[in-house]
Amino acid sequence: MSEGETSWVRAMDPRDTKLNLLLLALPVTCYFAYIAHDESMAFIFSLLAIMPLAFLMGRATEEIALYTSESLGGLLNATFGNAAEMIIALLAIYTASQAASGSDTETLMIGLVQASLIGSILGNLLLVMGLAFLWGGINFPEQKFSETQVSSNGSLMMLAMIVLIIPTVFNSTVGGTEGEEGVMQLSHVAAIVLLLLYGLFLYFQFKSHVDLFATETHDHEAPEMSKRDAIILLVVATILVSWMAEILVHSVEYAASDEGLGLPHLFIGVILLPLFGNAAEHFTAVVVAGKDKMDLSFAISMGSSTQIAVFVAPMMILVAWALNVPLTFEFGMLETVSAFLAVLIVNIIASDGKSNWLEGAMLLGAYAVLGAAFMFHP
Repeated sequence: MSEGETSWVRAMDPRDTKLNLLLLALPVTCYFAYIAHDESMAFIFSLLAIMPLAFLMGRATEEIALYTSESLGGLLNATFGNAAEMIIALLAIYTASQAASGSDTETLMIGLVQASLIGSILGNLLLVMGLAFLWGGINFPEQKFSETQVSSNGSLMMLAMIVLIIPTVFNSTVGGTEGEEGVMQLSHVAAIVLLLLYGLFLYFQFKSHVDLFATETHDHEAPEMSKRDAIILLVVATILVSWMAEILVHSVEYAASDEGLGLPHLFIGVILLPLFGNAAEHFTAVVVAGKDKMDLSFAISMGSSTQIAVFVAPMMILVAWALNVPLTFEFGMLETVSAFLAVLIVNIIASDGKSNWLEGAMLLGAYAVLGAAFMFHP
C-alpha cells in the first residue's frame, strides 16, 4: 500500500467497515480444513478470509507510519502493502522446498508463485486502473494526475519487463541443461540488481526528490490508534493471514485437480490470488478516483505494481535461492508477453497525465481477454 492511500484507508474504521463481515470466513475455513476435510471449500473460504485480514494489516501499517518519519512511513507502506501476496508466495516456496526435487508439488508451487506475481502486476495495471479510470471518468469528463509518477514508475516497470523477457529469450536461445542453469544464474543477478534499484527509487521518492511526489493527501493526520494497539493489530492480522495462506497453499493442489474445482493453476495464481489478496486496496483506488483524487488512485495501482515487480518478485527469487528451490524469472511465454503488453499500454495511455472513461474501458477489455486466456490455458 503506497503512502498516498492514507486519507481514505484511515477513514475506513476497522471496527465499522462491512468488510469485517468476511471475518466469518475464518471459522468456516477452519471447519472445512480440519473437521470436514473438504479442501475445495477450504480453498474458497481461505481466499475470502484473507480479504478483511489484508485490509486490517494495511490499516495498522498506516497508523504505525504516523508515528514515524515520512520516509520510514513510506517504506512501511511499501513493504506491508503487498504483504498478503508475499506471505502466500513465501509459503508456496517453503512447500516447494519440502517436496521432492522435480515433483509435481514442487512444479505446482513454483508455477503458483510465478503466476501470482504476474497476476498482481496485471490486476493493478489493467483491472484496478481500468476501474478507476472508468468510474472517475463517469463522474468527471477528464481527470489529471502527476506525470512524474507515470515517468518514474513506468521506467521501473519497463526495466522489470526486460528482466522477465531476457531469461525466456536466453533459455530458448541456449536451450538444454546449460540454458536452465544460465537462466537460474541470470535470475539471481537480476534479482539483486532490481532490489538495489528499488532501494534507490525509495530514496528518490521519499528523500532526494520528495517534492515531486507530494500531493494534497500527504497532510499530517493525527493517529486514531495508539502505537501499541496498531502493532498488536498488525501482528495478529499477519499471523491470521499466514494461517489462512497456509491452508490456501495446501488446498491449491486439490482445487486445481479434476476431483476438486478443476481450475487451471494459472487462473488461480494470475486472477484469484491477487484479486482477493488486494481487494481492499483495489476498492480504495476506485473510490478515490470517483472523488477526483487521481494522484492517489494512480499511486495505489501503479505504485503497487512497481513494488511487486522490483521488490516482491526479486525477493522471492532470493528466498527460493536460499531454500534451493529452482524459481527463476522465466515465467512462461503467455505470462511474460501479457505483463509486457500491460505495462506498454498503461505507459502509452497514462503518458499525458490525463484519463477518461474510454481509456478505463480499454484497460478492462484487455484484462478480460487476458483473464480468458489464463482461464482456458491447459
